[in-house]
Amino acid sequence: MSIVEGKGTYKVLIGNKVHTCYHWNDIPLSFDNMILFQPDWEEGPHTEEQHKYYESFSDKFDEILKREKK
Repeated sequence: MSIVEGKGTYKVLIGNKVHTCYHWNDIPLSFDNMILFQPDWEEGPHTEEQHKYYESFSDKFDEILKREKK
């Protein structure tokens, strides 16, 4: 199985409603709270390219979390 960059399960709270997205590009530009940030992940062993991608998750999370309003 090949991982699609950005694909995963992401949940944000807007008002009193939880919105679920399946690609990080679909996360709204503004939301109240991030509830779940779960990019797809393959079991190892991993290639060097996969390691670089997985290591980028923290930066991507920080980038998206800046959109949080509360």
